Amino acid sequence: MSLARYITRRLGQSVFTLLGVVTLTFLLVNAAPGDPVRIFIGPSADASTVAAIRAKFGLNQPLHIRYVKYLISVVQGDLGQSINYRVPVTQKILERLPATLLVVASSFTFAIVTAVPIGVLSAKRRNHFSDHVFRVFGLIGVSTPSFWIGLLLIILFTYHLGLLPATGLVMPWASPAEVDHAASQLDVLYQCALHLIMPTLTLGTLQMAAIMRIERSSMLEELNQEYMTLARAFGVSEWKMLWRHAFQNAQLPVLTVIGLQLTTALGGSVLTETVFSINGMGTLIITGVNARDYPLILGSTLFYATMFVVGVLITDILYAYLDPRISYGGEGQ
Repeated sequence: MSLARYITRRLGQSVFTLLGVVTLTFLLVNAAPGDPVRIFIGPSADASTVAAIRAKFGLNQPLHIRYVKYLISVVQGDLGQSINYRVPVTQKILERLPATLLVVASSFTFAIVTAVPIGVLSAKRRNHFSDHVFRVFGLIGVSTPSFWIGLLLIILFTYHLGLLPATGLVMPWASPAEVDHAASQLDVLYQCALHLIMPTLTLGTLQMAAIMRIERSSMLEELNQEYMTLARAFGVSEWKMLWRHAFQNAQLPVLTVIGLQLTTALGGSVLTETVFSINGMGTLIITGVNARDYPLILGSTLFYATMFVVGVLITDILYAYLDPRISYGGEGQ
């Protein structure tokens, strides 16, 4: 199967996946207790006002009619209008997305930069003291909930040491007039770095531990291959074998994990943003759920699902492209 046909087939599967996500989310939010109109205008509103708002957002129509209309609007690129914010859902997503992307990008950069060399070093020094330390650290990292790490960091660095701010996020392109303790753009960048440290560690620790464990196991598998034994017999230096041969061959499984972890990091950002009161996509979803804002919940969930599907698709395509031994499907798979 050619790469073009493989991509086309995966895109078709992705459409059905997203349709399933939209359908399930639509049914769940409508089955959840609570009236979004009553929550929005309060319990003391009269019946005519409630009926008018229901008609405005189409909530007075049968469920299957609303479902079909929502699918049609999604296909046209319209995710509806938020009941709580009274603006298009797409506008709220675009407003909150930069903060989430900044946190996810910084945490993932931290995870990759630290996990890869630690995994290689741990494999190279297998069963040494440093290897045991890294393995225990990795086990703790994948076993500890992210929000708990965030709370510990706040207690230590904010309340006891007073070094880092516990809430909020300063965007690097913000105006100095809008940022406390900032007289220039350089000060804004400094404040941005201070606000990013704890969210980065909170969200990135799990990713770092998962990547490090895969890097170590993949490197160990390559170091025990016969071609490595042959290279040693020919006198090739250990570091040359490690970086020129074993490291390159060991990166395919790591690449898969990185792709999957990147998409799951978007989901993990919900808890991280809640702990640090960051106005990103995570807090937007929480607000939508608390307000029973159906369009906002559906639009945010569809956005996250799309990001996850695209991430998995890119990972699969890149994996198959980098390793010619992998078939794009059919009998060879």
